[in-house]
Amino acid sequence: MALVKYNNNSISAVTSAAAIPSGAMVLIKTIEASSSSDVSFVHGSSDVVLDSTYPIYLFKFINIHPSNNDVVFQTNFRDGGSSYDATKTTTNFEATHSESGTTGFKYGTGDDIAQGTGSQRTGLVGSDNDENLAGELWLFSPSSTTYVKHFLARTQSYYGGAYAWSNFMAGYCNTTTAIDGVQFTMSAGNIDAGTIKLYGIKDS
Repeated sequence: MALVKYNNNSISAVTSAAAIPSGAMVLIKTIEASSSSDVSFVHGSSDVVLDSTYPIYLFKFINIHPSNNDVVFQTNFRDGGSSYDATKTTTNFEATHSESGTTGFKYGTGDDIAQGTGSQRTGLVGSDNDENLAGELWLFSPSSTTYVKHFLARTQSYYGGAYAWSNFMAGYCNTTTAIDGVQFTMSAGNIDAGTIKLYGIKDS
């Protein structure tokens, strides 16, 4: 991306704020969860944009807190219908470290999906007052009708009352139909609190 430089003359010539190029990352929508069964972003609904406007979309997870203890934070995609059941093939692994010094690293056998339609594990989190999850999910070219739709996520949570739990997930929606919705849920109970932000990433 080219670096734009301004001098006093160029700034004085600006007649409106829109004349100054904006950043590459544009905030589209913020949703605050409050005892929510799901948090859903649907193109064309509630000012959500999820089409060819941007080649890359980024979701940010901030202080996600569940109502039930030790549950899975999960993701699914909609491909034009009313259900979040896009066919996916995914991979999942995790690294852990406890407050007592116990470490772990494993591929999440059973936490991945092979041509399935169910929700994808995106992290683990507990419901103690100080437990929460943070992270992000990237979705690439969701409106393409030529290629499959790749996505990847990284989350970090305080889990089990004593663990730093890092989850790495990636995969693709195996469809040439546009993805027009993304939904986040817990494996049990509600998303008690937390913020999810959707950004569009411009071409460089």
